[in-house]
Amino acid sequence: MKWHLGLLGEKLKESNEGRVVARNLGFLTLLQIGTYIFPLFTIPYLARTIGVDGFGKIAFAAAVMVWFRTITDWGFNYTATRDVARNRENREKVSEIFSHVIWAQLLLMLVAFLMLLAAIYLIPYFYQNRVVLLASFLMLPGYILFPIWLFQAMEKMKYITILDLISKTLFTTLLFIFITNEDDYVLQPLFIASGYALSAVVAMYIILVNWRIKLYFPTFNSLTFAIRKSANVFVNNIMPNLYNSLSVVILAFVGGSHANGILDAGTKFINIAQGFLNVISKAFFPFLSRRIDKHAVYTYINLVLSVFVAGFLFISSPVIVKFFYGDEFMNAVPVLQIMSISVVSLSLNNVYGINYLIIRGYEKELRNITVTSSLIGLTIAYPMIYYYGYLGAAFVITFTRFILGVSIFIKAKALK
Repeated sequence: MKWHLGLLGEKLKESNEGRVVARNLGFLTLLQIGTYIFPLFTIPYLARTIGVDGFGKIAFAAAVMVWFRTITDWGFNYTATRDVARNRENREKVSEIFSHVIWAQLLLMLVAFLMLLAAIYLIPYFYQNRVVLLASFLMLPGYILFPIWLFQAMEKMKYITILDLISKTLFTTLLFIFITNEDDYVLQPLFIASGYALSAVVAMYIILVNWRIKLYFPTFNSLTFAIRKSANVFVNNIMPNLYNSLSVVILAFVGGSHANGILDAGTKFINIAQGFLNVISKAFFPFLSRRIDKHAVYTYINLVLSVFVAGFLFISSPVIVKFFYGDEFMNAVPVLQIMSISVVSLSLNNVYGINYLIIRGYEKELRNITVTSSLIGLTIAYPMIYYYGYLGAAFVITFTRFILGVSIFIKAKALK
């Protein structure tokens, strides 16, 4: 009798956990649908209003911000999510983790800002684009104070969805009203920053008032401990920038804003596809942190979808570029086709890297693979981009992601 009751209890527990994952997946899917719908309106409008050069300048600033955003993240988006997911019933422990992460991120943001100022005054091309760079940096405070990682760990995805949709609605409305010519491209990052700021205010109210999570003022030792603890994941996060966002920066120096505009147009829908796959990754991460035995289910879902999405993007790339960007951007078609292959590689990273190696505590092994793959990408980046321009940049990113994804897959299978 006790055995039957125990089995029934376990079944009910699994059923409840499954419903939580399904509910979170539903909210994040709705979030990603919003991520699809808004660009369907904004991309054609921006492409025809600010042109290829404006697109390229925004892409350059965004590529630089990827570095600073990675510095402020410092791996907390995975390690803190994992730690809170395992202690979410302990409000005091959650408050401690939350406080350490927020203050550490604000400190790292200050360091990043000093680095940006140094780059602006030491590098001529940065100085020429200083306005769009500084406008883009304004996204970071709102990004930090809208701690998506905490909502993910608490499995309260509906808050992320609602706040993000409000933020995108505000951004889109402002974009259509105020961006009317090529010189208005700098307003785009400012409007994104305003959406983040609004979400941050509401998010902090939910966390501090509704959830009664406390924000402690940390000691210096606790800050340094939090930073050291996530150092391996930080290295894993920042190393891909050596071939990814750095390729955009190199292309800006070699080919100028026009080449960057073509590359950005080709990669935009790859990023959307990646965001869709990340929905599944984020929904399963807290659950798999407790139930790694369910990893096979997640693997099947993610890999099947990634193959389908990659094939769709490759086949339909001429139609996508023609419809959303216009004739001026048709050179982006081969970029989109080359990079569509990387969707499967990104899926391997999600499945076996983030949702297996990190969860199982193999951050160092993942770090080593990422460092090696990124250095390979860095080695071939400049010659490929110098001789082949935006097509070379697309190849570097795709090839390096392939090496990374396959290496992570092999390592995870060996550790299993």
